[in-house]
Amino acid sequence: MRGRNRGRLGIGAVLAGALAVTGLAFAPAAGAVTPGSATATYDCGIWGGGLATLAATQSGTAATITLTSAVKTPVAVGADTINAQLTMARGAGGTVVFSGQKNPALAAQQSVTIGPLDATVAVGDSLNSYFAGTALTMTIFGVTVNCDAVTSQSPGPFVF
Repeated sequence: MRGRNRGRLGIGAVLAGALAVTGLAFAPAAGAVTPGSATATYDCGIWGGGLATLAATQSGTAATITLTSAVKTPVAVGADTINAQLTMARGAGGTVVFSGQKNPALAAQQSVTIGPLDATVAVGDSLNSYFAGTALTMTIFGVTVNCDAVTSQSPGPFVF
């Protein structure tokens, strides 16, 4: 009788393990944002404009975006001296603001890179910087630079 119970327990353990592995294989990836990067065109008025690359990451409800723009700084800028806000339109309505004061040291005439900028997102948020309003605001040496997204993100909005 004991041998028969051990065999049943062994088979039960194997089946339970197989079910657990199968469940993990079909579980959605935690913290996945798609696409991981996108491009959009921005107009920053007298400061210039052009194509920018946005890279997004997610960990739970915490999300970051790093933006490298075609706008070039006229003078050298020290690390972590650009205060920036990137406003993203939520597909379901409303906006999410990514903000921070993170940038690498930039030489004069170098493309501006800011981020990672931080925000809190909800599962399923679909975010695009293209909407009726200022998408990107940067304050550099007390000078505010406002940029409007003039195209939607390509290949599409970020989905968290």
